[in-house]
Amino acid sequence: MTGGVSDHDGPAPLIQLRGVTRRYSDGEGSVEVLHAVSLDIHEGEYVAIMGPSGSGKTTLMNLLGCLDTPSDGSYRFDGEDVARLGSDRLAQLRRDAFGFIFQRYNLLNTATATENVEIPAIYAGVARESRVARAHKVLRALGLGAHLDLRPTQLSGGQQQRVSIARALMNGGRVILADEPTGALDSKSGAEVMKLLRALNGRGHTIVLITHDPVLAQQAGRQIRIADGTIVSDSGAPRRALPAAGAQRGPARHAPRAAELLPDLFEAARMALRSLRANLFRTLLTLLGIVIGVASVVAMLALGDGSKQSVLSRIEAMGTDLLLVRPGARGVRVSGEPVTLLPEDAEAIAQLPNVAHAVPEYSNGATLRAGHADYAANVSCTGADMAVARAWPLAKGTFFDEADVLGHAPVVVLGQTVVANLYGDGADPVGSYVLVNNVPFQVIGVLEPKGATTSGTDMDDVAFVPISTGRARLFGKRYTRSITVQVDDAGRIDETQRAITELLVERHRRQDFQIRNMAEVLEAAAETQNTLTVLLGSIAAISLLVGGIGVMNIMLVSVTERVREIGIRMATGARMLHILLQFNVEALVVCSIGGALGVTIGLAVAWAAQQLGHPVVFSLMPVVLAFGSAFATGVLFGYLPARKAARLDPVVALSAP
Repeated sequence: MTGGVSDHDGPAPLIQLRGVTRRYSDGEGSVEVLHAVSLDIHEGEYVAIMGPSGSGKTTLMNLLGCLDTPSDGSYRFDGEDVARLGSDRLAQLRRDAFGFIFQRYNLLNTATATENVEIPAIYAGVARESRVARAHKVLRALGLGAHLDLRPTQLSGGQQQRVSIARALMNGGRVILADEPTGALDSKSGAEVMKLLRALNGRGHTIVLITHDPVLAQQAGRQIRIADGTIVSDSGAPRRALPAAGAQRGPARHAPRAAELLPDLFEAARMALRSLRANLFRTLLTLLGIVIGVASVVAMLALGDGSKQSVLSRIEAMGTDLLLVRPGARGVRVSGEPVTLLPEDAEAIAQLPNVAHAVPEYSNGATLRAGHADYAANVSCTGADMAVARAWPLAKGTFFDEADVLGHAPVVVLGQTVVANLYGDGADPVGSYVLVNNVPFQVIGVLEPKGATTSGTDMDDVAFVPISTGRARLFGKRYTRSITVQVDDAGRIDETQRAITELLVERHRRQDFQIRNMAEVLEAAAETQNTLTVLLGSIAAISLLVGGIGVMNIMLVSVTERVREIGIRMATGARMLHILLQFNVEALVVCSIGGALGVTIGLAVAWAAQQLGHPVVFSLMPVVLAFGSAFATGVLFGYLPARKAARLDPVVALSAP
């Protein structure tokens, strides 16, 4: 036997290497580690590959286990040319045909013994109940029945290596590749591991032992010596008989379907939660950015919508079927008070089609006194139809009528703010008298509260008197400061506005007035509030974006710290898509938990603001928008770190510190 090629006749070898060379780039050129290696290994053999450090034996093992690929030459496994296989098929071979036992055990410190052993079966799509049962069976067979739920840090070195062997057997372990399996163990534990390897070979497993110790190598049925990347000797011992077909079978697998292409999402999420728990403080800091962003979106949109509804409701309370005629041409500055509108103009407007009411109004400040209480309020001299035109109902009493206007009746109707200041909250002033600028007026009604205008003016801080009485006894003014026009059909309000314009231009011989359409005011206010809401939402979205960047940064750090874990998963059968999904799911879990907490906190903040008197509107859309944005953030900002992890080379990843 020469050159490391078996001279056995009979069935084709399970492993067949022909002229395999492996070169690595060192930045200035390339270094050839293996030189035209040819080797046959038959099924059921126990082969020891010996050599000093740096001889190339570990590189050879990586090639045999499909963790690495040759630079030149051919490698056939069970008759299949490995060079022609894609990364997914190589991962499937590692998962189903090979079991790795490493010198450093390569166990996941965040997982229990059972969970470590389960890993190959997860990527094989085995149902959870089946793989847990299989893992327990294998661990008990190796004497670890009392340590199923312990983590690697709670186990001795020998016990950790037994867990590693159990993992290698999880999917059957047709070929066991043991790289210095006793190197980190004491002599007793090392002897137990070697005994296990002999027992496994006795049950039909093909064993490839990588060692520098000739004494250990003598326990194998065949010894191959490698030096400087070349096989220098091969004992060429007769191969074993083929094992029984059941010797390499692992747990039952699902038929090739989605489970073969993607790990179960539930399992990916479970692994993600385990990983996040392992770095709890960092996870909480990562969550914080998402929580703040989502809470800001929910709270600001709730407050913004509440403010919008409040403003619009106040405008609507003034009436959207109203036209407000004011003196003075638009854009023309007039010194002093404009005096172009007269009560007679209101009477003329009232005769136009589609006009329900035309109410003149003159308002000015005055001092009201009731008993020992004085209060400075806005007194409005108006017509009898004012309450109807402005859709302003009375809480108590009545509004003055046309007879009161014609008879110059000294009566007054008070707003809620005036009542509160003159009489106190809850008082009923109807029937009492107040002095308005020292002129006695009888209170005949109290209006329902209206609240503040969009500019913050208190609409309830007012007292209404008949226009005739106010002109004659209070202010002595003949003109009016505004005419409020209510239309019958709001759909024809623009037509009515043009008719009023034509009428007043004809009466005044010029346009010395301006008309405000309350429907247009409402529309303009709605647009303004929408803009403010978008602005608030944008500011909150920026904080969410910052949180997303934080997630990506933490995930990139996580990938860097967990390179060895990624290598372990790849060695046990994880494909690129599995790694991609795992890290993406971790980002999604972080963002989903952060989104849920953010929604809760945002709603709590909005509720607290509501209790403090701020207008708030709770609706489903901002919640869906905020949580959906957090979820999308997980997908977007988790992809690049996940992609980086998925593209790692298995050999490089396993050699990470």
